[in-house]
Amino acid sequence: MKILVTGATGFVGRALVPFLVQQPDVEVAVLVREVYSHVDLRPFPPPLQAIRHQLHVVYADLRNFQLTSRAIAEANPTHVIHLAAAGVTDPFLGLDTALRHNLNGTLNLSRACFEKRQGVQQLIVARTPGELTSMNVYAASKAAAWNFCVMYGRIHHWPIHGAMIFQVYGPGQSPRNLIPAAIAAAQAGQDFPMTSGSQQRDWLYIDDLVAGLWAMLQANLAPAETVELGSGQATSVAQVVQQIYEIVGDVGRPLIGTLPNRPGEETIQIADAAKTKQQINWQATTSLVTGLIETIQTRTKTDY
Repeated sequence: MKILVTGATGFVGRALVPFLVQQPDVEVAVLVREVYSHVDLRPFPPPLQAIRHQLHVVYADLRNFQLTSRAIAEANPTHVIHLAAAGVTDPFLGLDTALRHNLNGTLNLSRACFEKRQGVQQLIVARTPGELTSMNVYAASKAAAWNFCVMYGRIHHWPIHGAMIFQVYGPGQSPRNLIPAAIAAAQAGQDFPMTSGSQQRDWLYIDDLVAGLWAMLQANLAPAETVELGSGQATSVAQVVQQIYEIVGDVGRPLIGTLPNRPGEETIQIADAAKTKQQINWQATTSLVTGLIETIQTRTKTDY
């Protein structure tokens, strides 16, 4: 396999790329924006910087088709995992930004890969469960992009697949996300203002997600098929924050209901784990408590 990863410097990419590098008979390339071309000015994040010599780095802004096509030709991958997106931590971003990055960027990448379909044997596109109801600008732009991917897959019988990633968490996640923000507050002994937290979410530990993406690379999936990567179990946001405070055991507490809920949020999002098991012979193995403890302990050790 020659695997190209977009969005390699993001949370998921920083866990996935080192894993892929360790696999036998796998060559790994990463597609990054031009801003990273001058390493001394902006080095890769530490997990990637340590293995940079093992990576084939290509540069492109996915909003530009010519640059994207050139990067695909240079990397010459057999498999592509598309993680790059705008709005993961800011789902109510501007419409123009969402469309340029998530719709146009995915279209440009899909077109570039399709032009090399004799070489690109599989394109995996990261999806979000929010697409099912287009609950915000981010989700709607991702849903629009996936509709075009379905067109490529079904009309041309081309192996483009969706990886619908549920509520992933783990060490190294942006402090703008719920779990690292709650951990930081709990470890500082501070109260944590939050919404009602009644939303039920399917929490997936980052190592399980990486294993799920690897399983998708081995599976025999139909064109335009989507795999739901989640645990199959739902836990409310409030319960997760309360669990974090119990593990940390400090004086602060969650202030449930002091902030308004986000408009348009779904009451429950949960993966069909039984179907996923049938599709790719994979299931999550890390319990929520175990994942939270590992995340908290890692943060304590690294103080990131």
